[in-house]
Amino acid sequence: MRKFSLVALSRQQLERAAESTVGLAADTVIGGHERVLRQTVIALTKGSVQGDHDPNGEATVYVLFGRVRLVTDEASWDAITGDLLLVPGVRHRLEAVEDSAVLLTVAMPNSA
Repeated sequence: MRKFSLVALSRQQLERAAESTVGLAADTVIGGHERVLRQTVIALTKGSVQGDHDPNGEATVYVLFGRVRLVTDEASWDAITGDLLLVPGVRHRLEAVEDSAVLLTVAMPNSA
């Protein structure tokens, strides 16, 4: 068994994001591309964007702290600390309305 402090990981990633030219940093804490379940802490500085991308599987975004906006061509959803967003199955992006950290959980489809 392993134990993680999402608060500490969020702080570390936000420090890395602040030093990054794109204002974004991420660390996968559970799983990976070879696993069904993947959880990643993503930190974004205010105004930064995780660019448009297609979904890799079923996903949720849990806001650890801050305020983010999940955007598709058709709609957008604002979320604050403690909110959980179901990521739509269409092309989307994540924008930081303020310095933020989220926990992205993705369940990859089985490739049998």
